[in-house]
Amino acid sequence: MTSARPLVFVIDDDESVRKGLRRLLQSANYETELFSSASEFLARPSHPGPACVIVDVKMPGVNGIDFQKKLIQRRREEQLVFISGYGDIPMCAQVIKAGAVDFLPKPVKPRELLKCIEQALGRSVEQRRRAAERNDARHLLDLLTPREFEVMQFVITGMLNKQVAGRLGMAEKTVKVHRGRVMQKLGLTSVAELVRLVEKAEASQPAYD
Repeated sequence: MTSARPLVFVIDDDESVRKGLRRLLQSANYETELFSSASEFLARPSHPGPACVIVDVKMPGVNGIDFQKKLIQRRREEQLVFISGYGDIPMCAQVIKAGAVDFLPKPVKPRELLKCIEQALGRSVEQRRRAAERNDARHLLDLLTPREFEVMQFVITGMLNKQVAGRLGMAEKTVKVHRGRVMQKLGLTSVAELVRLVEKAEASQPAYD
């Protein structure tokens, strides 16, 4: 898991707003980067650490709403805080439903914004922790052969070796061997641990009749 520093990004086409937010963020000891457009930000490589993006809704070119959609399409994980002097309830509901931390009206209240940034960075840290756990779990599951993975998928549903053997058309002792290898490769000692590992990996499970 990366230990890269947290960063707060500001995207606003109004230079005075950018400078004002930079002063506020620097006074709160946040490292910041400023952008005059969403396109300019999207051209930057994604930050490897916790990230919060303060973004205006109404901007020339890519507006804030479209910017959020592009991040989602690209599977980017920055946490967004929207600011706008023209927002309304439907717009606010739309961006929050899509994952934004908050939607604040301009002029932004400093204390309220700093609270949102703290929340956003906290969410970003947790999101990255879960992603690291997911990747580690997936690397472990990649150690399994296709047959071992298939047996594992039945085992985590609570089936006994005999039931798994019937499903897969193999001898019960063969299932037992595969099951033992699965637990050995993954370094686990119980089905409960196996279930938790599969959940962390977000490995898809087939539907069984």
